[in-house]
Amino acid sequence: MQPNITMAGPLPVPAILIGKFHNPGTFYMLYASADDWRAAPRKKVLVFGMSGLGKTHLAHLLRKSGDWFHYSIDYRIGTRYLGETIADNAKAEAMKVPFLRDLLLSDSIYIGSNITFDNLSPVATWLGKPGSPSKGGLPMSQYATRQQAFKRAEIAALMDTAHFAARAESLYGYPHFICDTGGSICEWIDPADDHDPLMKALSDECLLVWIKGDDAHTNELIRRFDKAPKPMAYEPEFLTSSWREYLNENNCQEDEVDPDTFIRWIYARALAHRQPRYEAMAKWGVTVTADQVGTLTSEDDFVDLIAEAICA
Repeated sequence: MQPNITMAGPLPVPAILIGKFHNPGTFYMLYASADDWRAAPRKKVLVFGMSGLGKTHLAHLLRKSGDWFHYSIDYRIGTRYLGETIADNAKAEAMKVPFLRDLLLSDSIYIGSNITFDNLSPVATWLGKPGSPSKGGLPMSQYATRQQAFKRAEIAALMDTAHFAARAESLYGYPHFICDTGGSICEWIDPADDHDPLMKALSDECLLVWIKGDDAHTNELIRRFDKAPKPMAYEPEFLTSSWREYLNENNCQEDEVDPDTFIRWIYARALAHRQPRYEAMAKWGVTVTADQVGTLTSEDDFVDLIAEAICA
């Protein structure tokens, strides 16, 4: 079983990112050809795309092979960068209950989050939804503060990729490495910047793989989200403009907003907002489809798929 990945502390985010230079319009990949990829003794990939299209499924598949280290960005966020904050939020809610308050103050009980690769709910619950507090929502000012904290945490976790790629080999002996990113990675990059520092740092370390969905996938994601709306992270300007539009369109005040109704309303807009950003990120690596990923059953299948994508 893969060891816990939270043992080591984070690497500081460098002021200057050192790596191979990317000329405007030219993006060099770790593996110059399909043959280079197949022959590589260490295969390192980073997968990105909308949540629900197969990133974590793929990471689990490769992890089970025994040769791949699975670095989960959301897990790293929840255990390292927001772990204490998430636990404190749960304690604050418990302190509202006299019985639990007394037990906490006397150190008779302990409250913590049980985050695993398969259960990242504590992160989403902390992130929350904006709207009426009487319906479980957060005031927009508090919600925006949490969004900024999540942004900082996600960028820091992404910048830890090189550290964990090296650690996976030197400490645990894993020959291959997969970084499983969250859907909001595209919110923190400048898609028009061919020298975006975050994209450059990640592409210097891993082969970037976009898992692309089609209209049918988008419709299915919307259907699933409508049944079980979950908190998301948004690019700040997009969130601000969407919030104002929603309030104007519904002629309501902040404390009148139903949190679930709002995030259902914004979800399809968020997908449309993210699509061109993912597409711009794809020039730093290769593209595969969600349908292709869904058919994979082994590590060999994945190696073949990436080889084909490099040749495309």
